[in-house]
Amino acid sequence: MARVEFAKKENLSGDALKAWEAHEEKSNLTNMKQALLQDYATYDAYMAWYTSWARLVEVIGEKDAILYAHAISTTNGCQLCSLFFISDVKGLGLDPANLKYDEKEQVLTDLGRQIVKDPTKVSDETFEKLHKFFSDSEIVAIVGFAGQMIATNNFNSVLKIDVDKRLLPIINEFKPATWRENIK
Repeated sequence: MARVEFAKKENLSGDALKAWEAHEEKSNLTNMKQALLQDYATYDAYMAWYTSWARLVEVIGEKDAILYAHAISTTNGCQLCSLFFISDVKGLGLDPANLKYDEKEQVLTDLGRQIVKDPTKVSDETFEKLHKFFSDSEIVAIVGFAGQMIATNNFNSVLKIDVDKRLLPIINEFKPATWRENIK
């Protein structure tokens, strides 16, 4: 159960109400967005994720973007975001529990996992591999997206945002990350 109540349409006004109605119209009013709409400034800041996502897809392609976001969210242990990307990985016709990566997908996955575990220790070797595939401006977009994804993961995890109904059929496919268990 979420630690905060979700915004209610009847209590919203101005930009928050317009945002609610726009999401309602597109049928994408997620639980996270309903929580974010409790504070429009916070909602607005988090919606920049979509700008970052669009640039990421432009730089690395949709499949690799999904795999990268999946690696970040599952490593970070965010149930809600992980389930969204498990669903997306399945939508690609892949088995999220048995992913096989090509060289570029592997370096992106490694980068995402390293950023989550300790951003101060992302290896030089990872960056050497990244430079085989991407320019500096593209690497900035890739790393920038990771920051956006981690912020989203943290928001959902800290507030224990409820899993959206469409994801309930796959809820058992989320396996919590265990790498933090021995960190003191």
